Amino acid sequence: MKFAFAALLLVMSMACFSVAAQDDPHQWLEEVESPRALAWVAEHNARTTNELEATDTYRPIYERTLKILDSTDRIPLIAFHREHVYNFWQDSRHERGIWRRTTLASYRTAEPKWETVLDMDALDRAEGKPWVFKGASCLEPAYRFCLISLSRGGGDAVEVREFDVESTSFVENGFRLPEAKSRVGWFDADTLWVGTDFGPGSMTHSGYPRLVKLWRRGTPLAQATTIFAGQEADMVVTGTTLNDVAGDRKIHFVTRTRAYYKEEHFLRLDGRLIKLGLPEDAKLQGVFNDRLLVSLRSDWAVGDKTYRQGALLSIGLSEFLQGSRGFEILFEPSPRTSLASVVSTRNRLVLLILDNVRSRLQSLSPGDQGWTRREFPLPGLGHAGIVSVDRYNDHVAYTYADFLTPTALYLDDGASSARLKAMPAYFSTEGMKVDQLEARSKDGTLIPYFVIQPKGFRPDGKAPTLLYGYGGFEISQLPRYNPVNGAAWMERGGVYVLANIRGGGEFGPSWHQAALKHHRIKAYEDFIAVAEDLLARKITSREHLGIMGGSQGGLLVGGTFALRPDLFKAVVAAVPLADMKRYHKLLAGASWMAEYGDPDQPGDWASIRQYSPYQLLKKDATYPKAFFWTTTRDDRVHPGHARKMVARMEELGHPVYYFENTEGGHGSGTTNKQSAQVTALYFSYLWAMLKPQ
Repeated sequence: MKFAFAALLLVMSMACFSVAAQDDPHQWLEEVESPRALAWVAEHNARTTNELEATDTYRPIYERTLKILDSTDRIPLIAFHREHVYNFWQDSRHERGIWRRTTLASYRTAEPKWETVLDMDALDRAEGKPWVFKGASCLEPAYRFCLISLSRGGGDAVEVREFDVESTSFVENGFRLPEAKSRVGWFDADTLWVGTDFGPGSMTHSGYPRLVKLWRRGTPLAQATTIFAGQEADMVVTGTTLNDVAGDRKIHFVTRTRAYYKEEHFLRLDGRLIKLGLPEDAKLQGVFNDRLLVSLRSDWAVGDKTYRQGALLSIGLSEFLQGSRGFEILFEPSPRTSLASVVSTRNRLVLLILDNVRSRLQSLSPGDQGWTRREFPLPGLGHAGIVSVDRYNDHVAYTYADFLTPTALYLDDGASSARLKAMPAYFSTEGMKVDQLEARSKDGTLIPYFVIQPKGFRPDGKAPTLLYGYGGFEISQLPRYNPVNGAAWMERGGVYVLANIRGGGEFGPSWHQAALKHHRIKAYEDFIAVAEDLLARKITSREHLGIMGGSQGGLLVGGTFALRPDLFKAVVAAVPLADMKRYHKLLAGASWMAEYGDPDQPGDWASIRQYSPYQLLKKDATYPKAFFWTTTRDDRVHPGHARKMVARMEELGHPVYYFENTEGGHGSGTTNKQSAQVTALYFSYLWAMLKPQ
């Protein structure tokens, strides 16, 4: 009987495998490092590199890109650590990079005197592993002891080690976590918040920690005390200690992220957890001067008062815990303005605001008469980025750039701003022009987009044009200075277009929510509308129009070219999603169901299948010869997406290029040479496909 039952199970499992294989004959390509899959990758890499590296454009673009990436004239961006500023730097002499520091006074000079704290190339040689520096979390206020995150090949999974910046060495018998997608941070000098892979059942379906524990120095990790346990269906659970410098206190939080945009926050007070009565989609922006800071993703009705979606609110923490909901409104959006981020120094808040996709910076200082506002002086209508804040002084380091203006770094001390460093012009902008235009989407919504016209541009439909988009996760596409794109594309005569489609965060939460889940197709309609507008204005024509996007943007361009192959001649899909029927089963995919929906639910799948590239491909369609690339070490968006998409296209008889870097994580490479190679490959492809004959 036992044998018969086992045989029945074997037959049933073989039948299930047969059905799965019949439905998806390329599923074996999801086996990331299987010999068969890697042989397929090697074959495709050789085919693509042999052809594209032989073009006239490859070598010049590669060498120019590498020169830019290795340039010692780049701005060394900094992080404030009390009397020092820290920087991570890569160039031709430091392929894996060095973590280094200097004083602010030295940094202000033309030739700062840097001290190397950690040499990644030396570490790689000593340990024989392809370590990639993934950041450091240092214990305030001294910043002497840091938790260093090290990734093998650039993936999201990291090994965490305690490091002493004074001795520039790893702490003997210090805190150390094995490789995992951990969430770890300082609770105090001898205790860590830790969420990691503790064994079966300790991680969520998304591959992130379900448990948050406190781990005491000198005790085994297995003896860490559980503070909170989430559900396996959650996205992640984390513990955080905020240093409210202005209020001179440490505040401990536990956050249960049930899904993107759905969180529960708990304050740890006297050893117990107190749930904060906030809307589940509200964002806890921190605590400043004993005041709770919260931004809203939807309207919040409290008593007879309704706080608007997109607003930033402030209230005394003790008042809030006692039941008060009398918030101060520190920022309220308009139809074309939104709050991008909030940071704090010792004495002020700094708000980064988007105004019709251009940046503004404001500081807010509390006083007896309320908040004093000051607008930072920005040199133009481009993009400002907050690089670092000195939490124990009032310094704010920020950058400014636009499409044609090289990035400059500024230091604001609370009273005035001064330029510290400036990037040189890496490409000629002579004769170039930037316009902000609008396209009308299918439902009538006006979609803004930027057009950078090269020297000598004429609207005759012959200009090689590259349209870039993203459209998801409330991430905004902004007018940044990109020296690689400028040198490889615009300086050579290409038009560059950046689309601000729905799904992004350019106009606040509502702009994102307009293309969320069942409304996802609107992002594709917006992107198509921009493409059609480019053709209608004769900026370009179908024969000279290409599209490009990465990650969610890779899904965007993959779905768009499958829906409307008649609009484009070239497609570059970087580290893309593609098989939206199985995305939630691969790596971190389950965490994105709040964005796309659950394909196992018929109602959700009905909307997802409208744009899922892998399922949209047809044998009798005429597609442009696309270029898909990814990395073997991407442990966020599974490389199987790009692999299977290419295999499916080949099965249906459609030509396609494919390249897979063996390192890089969710990016183009871990060294500048790797990034330069990928860049030169896709720009050589674009020129070959789009240049006028």
